[in-house]
Amino acid sequence: MFHLGKQGRYDAILSLYHDQGHIACKTLDFERSITITFGLPFMRSSVDHGTAFDIAGTGKAGTVSMLESTLVAARYWKMKHQ
Repeated sequence: MFHLGKQGRYDAILSLYHDQGHIACKTLDFERSITITFGLPFMRSSVDHGTAFDIAGTGKAGTVSMLESTLVAARYWKMKHQ
C-alpha cells in the first residue's frame, strides 16, 4: 500500500499506529516525510525525524522535512480559511 501511495495512486495513507506508518514512510522518503496529527481542534504537523539534538548547531541537519511540514500546515490553513 505504501508503495502504491508513492506511485501516486493515493492522496494519503492512514496508519492507525505511529510506528507502523513511520517505518514504511521513512523507508520510502526519509527526507520529505512529515507527521500530521488528526483529531485535535487545531492543525498539528511536524518533522518526521525527531529533534536531532546530537547534530543541533553543527550545520548538518537537513531542512527539507521542516519545509514540507510548514507547507502542509500552510495549505491546510488556506483551505480552512477560504
